[in-house]
Amino acid sequence: MKRQRLSRQSWVDAGLKALVAKGPTALAAEPLARDLGTTKGSFYWHFKDVPEFQKAVIQKWQSKAFANVVDALSEDGSPEERLRRFGKQVVTNRQDFAMRTWARSDKAAAKAVSQVDAERLTYMANLLGQLGIRNEDFARSCLGALIGLPELGSKTSALTSFEALIDLVLALK
Repeated sequence: MKRQRLSRQSWVDAGLKALVAKGPTALAAEPLARDLGTTKGSFYWHFKDVPEFQKAVIQKWQSKAFANVVDALSEDGSPEERLRRFGKQVVTNRQDFAMRTWARSDKAAAKAVSQVDAERLTYMANLLGQLGIRNEDFARSCLGALIGLPELGSKTSALTSFEALIDLVLALK
């Protein structure tokens, strides 16, 4: 039986899936090769070592997260609608949660998460500013809620809680 030839991108995509499903310890050649039904040789054909692979996984997540902010900038709708959609996108993104977990023990992952958070904060502050809310602490609180609420329970309850926070912030203006 002929095996499918895996690309560098195939490995990175598999790494993101493994990170979500099994955590950062799954980001190694042997478990990934086993999951993909291939050999470690295929892994090392594309990556010098595991740290290079992990760097590629981080870069892929970060570029997708930045692209989501750029996409959100061009969306239609009122600032309130866009803020709520953005919150839903962040809260329901399983890769974000997995990356944050990894960032607790990996400096490169932590740096990427911090950079993405800075972009998200800028976007949220801009939307809140369009709604007449100029205090950046409100934007920081909303982002903090998006980050922390998934830790407390289901995505549905996290999203409901984020919506309630937005309702409160808007009522205060």
